[in-house]
Amino acid sequence: MGTPVTRLNWGCGPRPAPGWINSDRIEAPGIDLRCDIRDGLPLPDESIDYAVGVHALQDIPYLDVVPVLRELRRVLKPGGVLRLVLPDLDRAIRAYVRGDRAYFYIPDADARTLGGKLVAQITWYGSTRTPFTYDCIEEMLRRAGFRDVARCGHRETRSPYPEIVELDNRERESLFVEAVK
Repeated sequence: MGTPVTRLNWGCGPRPAPGWINSDRIEAPGIDLRCDIRDGLPLPDESIDYAVGVHALQDIPYLDVVPVLRELRRVLKPGGVLRLVLPDLDRAIRAYVRGDRAYFYIPDADARTLGGKLVAQITWYGSTRTPFTYDCIEEMLRRAGFRDVARCGHRETRSPYPEIVELDNRERESLFVEAVK
């Protein structure tokens, strides 16, 4: 039997996943590491096989994104994988351009115009600090020292860890990206 895989669910929110090291700024049952990643994760260097962040990185201010990615890279073992699930700005813009009102989750009570729906969804009512396109996140991951950056599909991985996709959700509006340390 091999060494157990150590996996981090960074930015887990109020519903931590069993079998993961769950980390978030909020306090909730099942959160193992309550901290702001910008102050560092209380984990040793090179201690995590893979890390996943699902709809969390967009809440980080733009100038802090690369330092946060460097911190996630620090805790990954050599060859470790980071999987990010992010709101996809390109997809939202395409829906806006083609006039696809059904793409947006924003009710008419909050925004009747297509432009209003686009802005409310991209900023998620003000909680999103940094929207992402694929080329933007690829550039940031490379600046943080990652290699082999690749777009992936929902529930699809290029990594040696098939279970890395367990936390994937929100397929319709998400961008899925993996990068290797």
